Amino acid sequence: MTGDGISRRGLLAGAGAAVAAAGLGACARRPDPAASAAAPTTPVAAGPTLDEAALRKKIARMLIVGFRGAQVGPDDWIMKDIGERGLGGVILFDRDQLTGESRNINSPAQVTELIKTLQGAAPHGLIVSIDQEGGQIARLGPQNGFPATKSQAEIGALDSPPATRAWAGGMAQTLVGIGVNFNFAPVADLAVNPSNPAIALLGRSFSADPNVVVSCATDTIDTYRKAQVRTSIKHFPGLGSATGNTDFEAVDVTDTWTRAEIVPFQRLIQSGTADTVMVTHFLNRKLDPDRPVSLSHAVVTDLLRGQLGWDGVVVTDDMQAVAITSRYARDEATTYALEAGVDQLVFCNQAVYDPAIVTQTVEHVLGLVRAGKIPAAQIDRSVARIDALWPPR
Repeated sequence: MTGDGISRRGLLAGAGAAVAAAGLGACARRPDPAASAAAPTTPVAAGPTLDEAALRKKIARMLIVGFRGAQVGPDDWIMKDIGERGLGGVILFDRDQLTGESRNINSPAQVTELIKTLQGAAPHGLIVSIDQEGGQIARLGPQNGFPATKSQAEIGALDSPPATRAWAGGMAQTLVGIGVNFNFAPVADLAVNPSNPAIALLGRSFSADPNVVVSCATDTIDTYRKAQVRTSIKHFPGLGSATGNTDFEAVDVTDTWTRAEIVPFQRLIQSGTADTVMVTHFLNRKLDPDRPVSLSHAVVTDLLRGQLGWDGVVVTDDMQAVAITSRYARDEATTYALEAGVDQLVFCNQAVYDPAIVTQTVEHVLGLVRAGKIPAAQIDRSVARIDALWPPR
């Protein structure tokens, strides 16, 4: 029960009804937490013929991981994880959060060569991701030899489809030129709190008007699709009213969030526009009284997949963000995320740096399957969703 005496199921149903009535169609420094025992769940038989070698590769396919280095060699852990363990994806950053030094991107020629090296280690292809929203959130910019870009707020203020397409097209051309095939953008949050340190103050939202957000996001995603770059609408179920940043603190939006913040996500999903949906890490007791939304079955499976009808890839925000690590150890959070129904787990290796993150996470998830706590069929479904967007070569 929530504080006002309404059941969680009733609130979720109310959220869907309210959205329909609105006219809808169709990473801070922390020590690396030790892994903990997985949370108890109801066992389901894993089956007697489990192919563990194949399963390890499938689990690794579900991970996107950050690493240090502007150049990498065959003995580097990230190359071994890609080549030997089947790591599904990497995420690139311009700066290292812990050291303050350059991380993966120094120049167009350098990062192009880095990506070629990474792809060359991948037997079946690699997801290469980045946060290139525009404006302040741009890993590629004048600081490392790339063009400056307008922010989503500046584009939303223009509210011009041609201007939006030209802006997105320029960034898509840049990403394709260096070999990036997944952009964690656009932000679909509503800028309803002008003092929001994670969204509005950084110019990351197109607008507080859902019509502007949906229009600009649609043109942006369509432009990226034409360039063969996949995108992710974020931060479901809406981070615009928050008063904190989940990268650096636990954030509770229970008193500020409204059901209207779901509107852009539902409209983009119902129109067939979304490639993937990123779930954020805030706590919203209106939707789940206990867990952050990224670890919540009520939000990921009941609301996003059930009520909104999303059957594509659900990807987490950084699983090493303080909003998660301040409450959960790594393995516990991974267990909850999979139980919630997510498909891709992102470990940026920015708030902490763990070269063993792939091997340890794969072994943990394998143990969950062995114990019947996560069905092998769920892993297969997640990999099938991922492969539909990035077909193995």
